[in-house]
Amino acid sequence: MIKKQPVWTVLARRELGAFYSGPIAYIVAVLFLAFSGFLFFSTFFLINRAELRNFFSMLPILFSFFVPALTMRLFSEETRSGSIETLMTLPVSSFDVVAGKFAAAFISTIGMLLPTLVYVGSVVYMGSPDPGPLVGGYLGALFLAAAFSAIGLFASSLTKNQIVAFFIAFTLCILLAMVDRFLIFLPAIVVGPLEFLSASRHFESIARGIIDSRDLVYFLSITALFFGLTVATLDAGRKA
Repeated sequence: MIKKQPVWTVLARRELGAFYSGPIAYIVAVLFLAFSGFLFFSTFFLINRAELRNFFSMLPILFSFFVPALTMRLFSEETRSGSIETLMTLPVSSFDVVAGKFAAAFISTIGMLLPTLVYVGSVVYMGSPDPGPLVGGYLGALFLAAAFSAIGLFASSLTKNQIVAFFIAFTLCILLAMVDRFLIFLPAIVVGPLEFLSASRHFESIARGIIDSRDLVYFLSITALFFGLTVATLDAGRKA
C-alpha cells in the first residue's frame, strides 16, 4: 500500500518546480553569490585573513534583500492571476498551503546559500580556522533564512503586486537586521527591548559558536509569528 504524502509536501514540490523553471531563482542566486563573494574575497585577499567573519556579519543585510526577492511571487502572482481562488477552493487547509510555500521558500534560500560552502573550503585549505564559528555561522543562517522566509511569505500574502510584496518584506527584514545600529541614539529604557528584536544580534551570537536558548527562541518566535499571520490572512480571504 502506497502511503499518501502530506498535502504541504506536494505543494512545496509544485512551488519549487515552478520556481526553478523560470529565470528568477537563478538571477537572484547569481547576484547573491556576487555580493557575498565580494565580501568574502575582499577579506581573503585584500586583508589576507582566512576567515568568514566579514561574510557572516553582512549576511542578515544580504538576506534582507535577497530572501524577499525569492518570496515576493509566492502568493502575489497567484493572487494576480486568480489561481489562488482555485487553490483555496480545494480540500486543503490554509496551514497546508502556507507550509508548502514556506518549505519551498526555505529550501530555495538554502539552495542560494549552498554554493558559499566553497568559501569554507577555501578557508580550511588556506588556514586553520576554528570550526565553532563556521558551524555556528551556517546554523545561524538556517534560522535567519527561516525567519526571513516567513516574513517574505506574509508580505506576499498581503498584495497581488510582487514589487509591493518585495518592499514590504524588505522593510521588515532590514529593520530587524539593522535596528541594533541605532540603539546608541535611543533612550536607555527602550534599548533592551529593541536589542532583543535585532536579528543581527541573535545571529551574531550563534555565529560565534554560542548556542543560547534565547537566540533560538527569538528565531523560532519570528518564524511562527509571521507563519501564523500568513495563515490568518488566507483564512480572512476565504471568509471574504
